[in-house]
Amino acid sequence: MGWKVSCAMDERVQFVGAYLSGDRSMTTLCAQYGISRKTGYKWVSRYRSRGVSGLEERSRAPHHPAHAVSEAVIEAILARRDKRPEEGPLKIRRYLETVFPEWGPPAASTIAAILKTYGRVKARRRGSCAAGTVPAQPLGAYAEPNEAWCADFKGWFCTGDGRRCTPLTITDAVSRYLVLCQGLDGGLGVREVQPLFERAFREYGLPEVIRTDNGPPFGSPGLGGLSALSIWFLQLAIRPEHIRPGKPQDNGRHERMHRTLKALTARPPRGSLRAQQRAFDEFIEYYNFERPHQALGQRPPGCVYRPSTRPFPHRLLVPEYPREWTVRKVKHKGGFLWGGQEYFLSQVLAGHHVGLKPIDDDAWLIYFFTIPLAVFEEPEGRIRPYRPEQPL
Repeated sequence: MGWKVSCAMDERVQFVGAYLSGDRSMTTLCAQYGISRKTGYKWVSRYRSRGVSGLEERSRAPHHPAHAVSEAVIEAILARRDKRPEEGPLKIRRYLETVFPEWGPPAASTIAAILKTYGRVKARRRGSCAAGTVPAQPLGAYAEPNEAWCADFKGWFCTGDGRRCTPLTITDAVSRYLVLCQGLDGGLGVREVQPLFERAFREYGLPEVIRTDNGPPFGSPGLGGLSALSIWFLQLAIRPEHIRPGKPQDNGRHERMHRTLKALTARPPRGSLRAQQRAFDEFIEYYNFERPHQALGQRPPGCVYRPSTRPFPHRLLVPEYPREWTVRKVKHKGGFLWGGQEYFLSQVLAGHHVGLKPIDDDAWLIYFFTIPLAVFEEPEGRIRPYRPEQPL
């Protein structure tokens, strides 16, 4: 039986109690009771602000002049600040517009004054920008959701029971939508990470690009920076994009999300990995559907993001090369045969086909899909890594 705004008082109490117990997510409960997330968060917020009395049905008629700030509005502002101390006046105003649209929230400047008056603002010491800071590499001219996703590991920490937790996170670069946040307590290799990417791809579809750092399992020091995971991306028609070595600011949007994630879920850490994952899941709900983002016009990412139209395929792609190229299969030891001799290329490419594009009478540029890997010079029997800045 669906729950409308005019539902019985006891159903609202049951809903709030079920959510606060932590057994079920907001999404699951709202589906069960037949309400929107907006309504669900509204009742939880009213309960936290005013207890059971806050769940009573109220008249929508205004009780105060438009220019006045009622006690109820002040209480809601302070309650929100206490619950989400990282949110400023603009985000709090957006929250009031969403949860209490009938109130007509005050201006952000008024909210800032209220926070200061009631001691919810701490004075900050002014700092200066560090000298010699390297500007971040542009993320790229991406304009639509799913043109690029960003992925990385958030630094590990220990939960209350001493278990190590390393969150793997994936966000959409344009909408900032948090696609995945999964804590890992063991290995961080392709066997642990690839199933999580596949889960995300099956739920949201495929992006055009995935931007990561150069470390394993995303990249390697080998030819083209290829790893088993990035090869799998290419087989899904996803282009791997690596930031500059040692420059996490090149993934600045993703790193900024990490700071919020750490502040809200790992200070302090939860008592166990299971409890920590519940905190991550709650953060995903909050970050995507409740927390306004300044770069999105104070809208949460969930208002901007839409799933990809590229579904997870039934079959992986195999590279195809122009007819005039020479194609070789990489052997299990990482080499390919040429003129009766085997030349080592990369162990990670074992079992795959590479294309050799002629660039001179005795030289070829070796490709995997559209990624140039190395220059093969036959007279010397030499393979040198491809460098775009060096002449072929």
